[in-house]
Amino acid sequence: MSNEQPAATPPIDTRARNRNRAMLVAIFVLFFGSMLVAGLLRFSGWQPEGRKNHGELLQPPTDLRAVTPVLMDGTPYPWNPGERTWRIVLAPPTQCGAECARLGHDLDTVWQLFGKDADRVHVLWICAEASCMPPTEVVLPRTLRQVRPDPQWRASLPGVDDPAGVPVYVIDPNGFVVLRYAPGFDAGGLRADLAKLLKLI
Repeated sequence: MSNEQPAATPPIDTRARNRNRAMLVAIFVLFFGSMLVAGLLRFSGWQPEGRKNHGELLQPPTDLRAVTPVLMDGTPYPWNPGERTWRIVLAPPTQCGAECARLGHDLDTVWQLFGKDADRVHVLWICAEASCMPPTEVVLPRTLRQVRPDPQWRASLPGVDDPAGVPVYVIDPNGFVVLRYAPGFDAGGLRADLAKLLKLI
């Protein structure tokens, strides 16, 4: 019978054990903490700066598919979704003067900056009189269409009678009003939003 004693258990390095535990806790906090923060940001509606719209996203979008705009010469202007045409729409009041001149200039600048995609962006100017159009010396987009005013049109454009001025809207190729830009909006923001939309559809 052997009289050998069992080997002694080596002493536990408590510092190493505590360090390992701290590392596990840190990994847990990093992983689940980042998920928690992401969830909070998601449900609070926050978006990264590059993904934000400059215009007001209309939810739900206004459905204009049943409304066929009519041009001033009486020609119907169908939506034709297959052509993938986006529309910038505005309905200025009579005697809009300097504001119409500014809008005409700004929208032409935006339209020109679309380059090869410019023909896929139409400007629908809802107005029946010269007093709600820009002055004749203002250069306007080649795709601008002057559309007859219609009560159904106005009722379908949220906040169209804004006391602060003339709002502008974006309508998708199917005939849904998806964005609204408040009076005095930044034309660069409209261009940025539409540039992203043109890439999507």
